[in-house]
Amino acid sequence: MKMQKKFWMRCFLAAMAMLAVSPITFGQVNVGISVSFGPPALPVYTQPLCPGDGYMWTPGYWAWDGYDYYWVPGTWVLIPEPGFFWTPPWWGWGGRGYIFHSGYWGPRVGFYGGINYGFGYFGHGYEGGRWDRGHFFYNRSVNNLNVTEIHNVYNTTVVKNYGNSHVSYNGGRGGLDARPTAEEQAAIHDRHIPPIPSQVQHMEASRENTSLRSAVNRGRPPIAATSRPGAFKEPGVVKATEAGHYNPPRTEHSVGYPGSAVHPKDLPANSRMNAPSSGNPKEDKSYQQEQEKLYTKQAQERQQLQQKQEQEHQRYSQQQAGQQQMQQLERQHQQQTQQLAQHHYQQQVQLSEHQQSHPSSQPPPKHKP
Repeated sequence: MKMQKKFWMRCFLAAMAMLAVSPITFGQVNVGISVSFGPPALPVYTQPLCPGDGYMWTPGYWAWDGYDYYWVPGTWVLIPEPGFFWTPPWWGWGGRGYIFHSGYWGPRVGFYGGINYGFGYFGHGYEGGRWDRGHFFYNRSVNNLNVTEIHNVYNTTVVKNYGNSHVSYNGGRGGLDARPTAEEQAAIHDRHIPPIPSQVQHMEASRENTSLRSAVNRGRPPIAATSRPGAFKEPGVVKATEAGHYNPPRTEHSVGYPGSAVHPKDLPANSRMNAPSSGNPKEDKSYQQEQEKLYTKQAQERQQLQQKQEQEHQRYSQQQAGQQQMQQLERQHQQQTQQLAQHHYQQQVQLSEHQQSHPSSQPPPKHKP
């Protein structure tokens, strides 16, 4: 019971953090962090076999962790309520950066940026299934089904006049030019259910899996889709067969974190980047030890930079520096902080990549300041 309360409290706090951003674009309020450059193109992959009746397909998407985009694999999810559909999350230009709009469950599919996620989500609405007298029927033309087990099916050919675009965001430079229909606008006012616990856990597991970061997979994730949420090691895992345009991660111009961080104290604590198990307990333990050494060293470097910047603040204050000089100092501190954060992130990726290749004959990489 205590664990369950902690989980829901974490979900609540995450939702409050997302709502802290001012609502923009198309009247929706389910928006999150803003990033100055758009996510990579959607990877190409096949849909895993539906695990059983009552599951609905939720397409994969790119999410942001503060340093880099990471892929959240598409997966089959148990429908939380009869008559409900899934509206996928999407990225859209908001004037100063790309805003993340979270997905939700509701009685009809809302606007999701006109993005062609495939498998029934071709930009507007959902053509992968329909409800009939409280039971969900699957469209065989767009879903991978075992019809010997799932009998509530129909076959409606979808006219593919939506193009072959893999662009993963709406608006801005290179984005899709799509606007919501009247029905999609009305769907905003329906009763919604946020992502259910299995979807939240699926997203969290994706964020912690280093191989799903765009800096590592270059837009071609090795786990593009799964048969169930979080099932990253089951036979139903599907790899991406093709990657589209890849945007290298950068932080110096991000509208959101860490671009807004001015001093090291503004940066959150390092989150562990869990590399897949090598199958060798000794090597896995060695990786964990190296990771702790790296994070301890990085914490010391943050503290040293923080102290240096505080000393400069004190010196400028004693010299009674003008407003223009103080603003210039703050810009310099922000640049230093961003460079440190990016350098630390690259060190973490390098260490995790070493663990994934785990050549036992080679030592872990040196961590230069």
